Amino acid sequence: MTAEIINGKEIAAKKRLEIAEEVQKLKSEGVTPGLSVILVGNNDASKTYVKSKQKTCEELGMYSLLITMPEEVSEVELLAKIEELNADPSIHGILVQLPLPKHIDETRVIESISPLKDVDGFHPINIGRMMTGQNAFLPCTPYGILVLLEETGVQLEGKHVVVVGRSNIVGKPVGQLLLNKNATVTYCHSKTKDLSVHTRQADILIAAVGIPNFIKADHVKEGAVVIDVGINRNEAGKLCGDVAFDEVSEKAGYITPVPKGVGPMTITMLMYNTLKSASESIGGF
Repeated sequence: MTAEIINGKEIAAKKRLEIAEEVQKLKSEGVTPGLSVILVGNNDASKTYVKSKQKTCEELGMYSLLITMPEEVSEVELLAKIEELNADPSIHGILVQLPLPKHIDETRVIESISPLKDVDGFHPINIGRMMTGQNAFLPCTPYGILVLLEETGVQLEGKHVVVVGRSNIVGKPVGQLLLNKNATVTYCHSKTKDLSVHTRQADILIAAVGIPNFIKADHVKEGAVVIDVGINRNEAGKLCGDVAFDEVSEKAGYITPVPKGVGPMTITMLMYNTLKSASESIGGF
């Protein structure tokens, strides 16, 4: 068996067209969805991510506001800027690019963003609403994984999902989203004994551990759906995921590549959340 590739780039492009159409409808009603990104310091990776977010925002017809702050900015100054954006009616989404300098408390910063503008889906209120199946801004990468599966036609109800990784950003929330879709979810992590015993039971295996080529063919059940969340560099410096793609793709039924898999969906769902926020500001969605 050779796995069918789940092309995240193509699915993201389709979703972005839909978002752009909805943006135009909102604009005709006098509302332009606005996203503000705050970048603190000079982290090159963060700069790249922020640039990509800005570019996508503008391509979809949204208002993009980038706020840059020096590495030494105080937490008080950063919180004051967030409060200013919370009160700005032209801004529907606020994102503070992580990581932040060590002298700034990330938790305090995330919790200072209004839950109504928390388009990253990290605020405890949105996480709590997600857990209980209420209307919420869903974390972008987990949400993107859910959309990838749904767009591919993968049946979720009653399926056994194994998530390898338990981060607050991906592992925990993606399991909850799939549980909300009536899947049966098992979480595995660095302390799990006999990992492959669990992963080989998975109808859907989600790898989010941050270790290059960690998931091998012997971790995977024949015909399983394999979602690779990892973005790593191997010893040769080549971009790769958490899954040993060449060997696993010979056994899986579906698999996401790295790149062009989960990655494009993360920014797409950020744009969707910003659209959703703008629409809800005038009673839509």
